[in-house]
Order: sequence, then C-alpha cells, then structure tokens
Amino acid sequence: MMADITFKNPELLWLALVLLPMISYYVFLHRRNRVEFRFSNVGGAKAAASNLKSKLIHLPFVLRCLAVALMVVVLARPQSTSSWQDVTTEGIDIVMALDISGSMKAEDFKPNRLEAAKKVAQKFIQQRPNDRLGLVVFAGESFTQCPLTTDHSVILNLFKDVESGMLQDGTAIGMGLATSVQRLKESEAISKVVILLTDGDNNSGSIAPATAAEIAKEFGVRVYTIGVGTRGTAPMPFVDPFGRTRYQDMEVKINEELLTRIAEMTDGKYFRATDNASLEEVYQEIDALEKSKIDVTEYRKRKEEFMPFAIAALLLLALEVLLKSTVLRSIV
Repeated sequence: MMADITFKNPELLWLALVLLPMISYYVFLHRRNRVEFRFSNVGGAKAAASNLKSKLIHLPFVLRCLAVALMVVVLARPQSTSSWQDVTTEGIDIVMALDISGSMKAEDFKPNRLEAAKKVAQKFIQQRPNDRLGLVVFAGESFTQCPLTTDHSVILNLFKDVESGMLQDGTAIGMGLATSVQRLKESEAISKVVILLTDGDNNSGSIAPATAAEIAKEFGVRVYTIGVGTRGTAPMPFVDPFGRTRYQDMEVKINEELLTRIAEMTDGKYFRATDNASLEEVYQEIDALEKSKIDVTEYRKRKEEFMPFAIAALLLLALEVLLKSTVLRSIV
C-alpha cells in the first residue's frame, strides 16, 4: 500500500526561504529599471500595455522561482513507503452451548430469554474475528447447530434459525456440555473454551453434568457458565383454550451451585445475568478474559521519488530560457 510522501532530509526544506530575497531583489530591480517617457498622446502606450507580451513579462521569473522550489524538494529527498504485515494469530476455539428449553421463552428478558441470549451471543461473535466458533443447542437432548468455523457469517445465519421446540423439552446440561467438548477435543488451539448458557437445572439426558465437566477438564477445555433469569418469579407466556396468549408467574430455578462447580472444575467462571444489560456485561467480561494474541511483523520498503520533481524543475528552467531568448527577449 502506497503511503504519503515523506522526506529523508526534511530540514533542507528550509532552503525554500531563499525565495524571499530572490523575490525582494527582483522587485527592487524591476522598480529601479523603470523608465519614464513623455507622450503627447497616451493611446499608443495603453495599447502596448494591453498586449500579451507585456502581461507575460514576469513569467520567466515565476518559472525560475518554481524551479528553485522544486530543486529544494529534490534535495530533501522525497520518498514513498510500501508496507505489508505478516500476522500470526494464536487462535481460541470457542463453542457456545445454548439452552433452548421451553422455559427460555420467559419474558423477564426482552423480548424473552432466548432472543436476548441470541442477540448478545451474535454481537460477541462479531467481536471475535480471529477465533473459530461453533454452536451447540440443548434442551432434553443436545445437537450441534454449527461445528467450529472461521466463517462467522455461517454461524450468525444459523443463530437465526435457533428457537425453542427444535428439540425434546427438558434441560440436559450434561449432554449440552459433553457435545460441546466433543467438538473441541481434537482442536489444536492454544485455548479451548465452552460458554454454556442455561436458565434451569439438569433434569434430562444420559450424561451427568459433573461427568461432562470431568471430560472437559481432561481435554483442557475451560467452561464459562451463565445462569439467565431474574430472581424470584418470571412471566411465562402460554396459550389458553381460546388461542389467547396469557402469562403466569413461573419460579426461577437456576442451579447456581452446579454451574459454579462446573466452572471451577475447568478453571472457568460462573456468571449470573438477571436482565439484558447484565447479560451483555457477562459476554463483555468473557471477551476480555479470552483474547487472542496477534503477533504483527511489519515490513517497509522505501522508494526515492525525487525524479519527477527534478524533471519538472529542469523543464521549468528550460522554458524560462526559451521565453527569454524568443518572445520575451529583452534588449538589456
């Protein structure tokens, strides 16, 4: 990429000040050499003053000043810089395990827990351009919605299709974690991470959460757990026999002890999110904890750019000489 012009010897640009005495001396000589004539009729003098030659009388001096300015630029050695970067990324592989059980429709988050979790997770993905990311969804069973990929547009599009009811209802935390670890166990990344988000307690699945946590620890996978839900009760929508949407208060039952133990077993951390703002803060903290290292080596190649300025200066001097020896020739 071509950068702006820089100068090897910028201090020499001060030589352009020589133009000030040049201009002053020229003005002095021009006034001193002015000759006065007396005419009985000024008509001829007016005609002479209006012709093209009289208007261009100062052009040679202007050309000389421009040539001097360009020669000063040549002495300062203008250079352009071509640069490129050799980037090495120490990647992090992250699988996001998302609870899509029926209770994720609760509206203590806006518009509901699942949509709020999807929105914040998508924003998190957009902030991780150097990592491979995957998506696992779980309810009464678990499913890999998107394997690890660097094509973030793919995983973002697949997020849009995630909704409650895709899987048998329930909350199989152990299955969701085990499936996530399965996706990471062959990874050669320096850091392997699972972000597990749920709003309940393990009540389904054939793998206990503690067992899944042990497997994660064995494969060097760090697990961040997030409990979503307000404290106390949350409004849960349902459809009555007449097809109308009604709400009933549902008790929030998050097994914080279990989620904390999973995180601690794998050197991760447990977070509690009680509204949209706190959920966003959780992902921001995880983003800060899991940063990729990028080693950047920058190469620069400089190219001398004085030649165009030198050629322009010589052309201006040649034009000055040509004008002074032809159309603007003086008898003095």
